[in-house]
Amino acid sequence: MIRCGIGYDVHRLVEGRKMILGGVEIAHSHGLAGHSDADVLSHAIADALLGAIGAGDIGQHFPNTDEAFRDMSSLEILRRVTKLLADKKARVINIDATVIAEAPKLAPHVPAMRKKIAQAISLSESNVSVKATTNESLGAIGRGEGIAAMAIATVEQE
Repeated sequence: MIRCGIGYDVHRLVEGRKMILGGVEIAHSHGLAGHSDADVLSHAIADALLGAIGAGDIGQHFPNTDEAFRDMSSLEILRRVTKLLADKKARVINIDATVIAEAPKLAPHVPAMRKKIAQAISLSESNVSVKATTNESLGAIGRGEGIAAMAIATVEQE
């Protein structure tokens, strides 16, 4: 059976944190606030994967009330979600994701993001699409207050 899931995540930009997107550290004046490394791209993908198999969301599996997950790499979250899919006899076929941010410019980092995400979920880079866009200066993201990401995952389940 072919199944699809949708994921979305958003985090505020704050001083004093590294910016991690798609497992890649990106030089920027601010980072993303969150319990883990706050990688909105990886979180959106994890939610899409979990949704595709009807397994809830990352908040259920990696709650921000559990100190075991503090500062956890979101690539590790993706690895654990991929293991959960395997346990449910499902495998990832394709990921398509978009990051919405006014800054920094993300296009130069997209190849590295695709590579790291593909490695984390045991998928060919050719089956991982990462795009970046702005919010055209509209709303909180447009004012540079945060970064969001959305993703869709296609999986095959026995």
